[in-house]
Amino acid sequence: MTSETIEITPEDIFGLIALSGDAKASYHQAMLLMQEGKVEEAQAAVAAGDATLKDAHSIQTKFVTLEAQGKTATVGVLMVHAQDHLMNTILVKEMLGYMMNMQNEINQLKGMDQ
Repeated sequence: MTSETIEITPEDIFGLIALSGDAKASYHQAMLLMQEGKVEEAQAAVAAGDATLKDAHSIQTKFVTLEAQGKTATVGVLMVHAQDHLMNTILVKEMLGYMMNMQNEINQLKGMDQ
């Protein structure tokens, strides 16, 4: 079986980096809003981050799909960097759920609940 070599474009790589970074920024904003007791605004920031992360993940899915079809690409440092950004953003999202629940309890104990 001969595999076809594909080129991962700089646009895809930098798109993955930018979208991952934007999603992570939304998640950080959500945590800051929770600390201020602004639950609805925090939830909106999480939703914005989720939408952006979905776009980033669709780029990742394209890469995985091409490889599953037997097409290979040369992976350089920028692609590794992009994958690192995506992975870290996914981890921030996972941890944010726990942190927002804890912050909500703290806010309730402080009498900050809406």
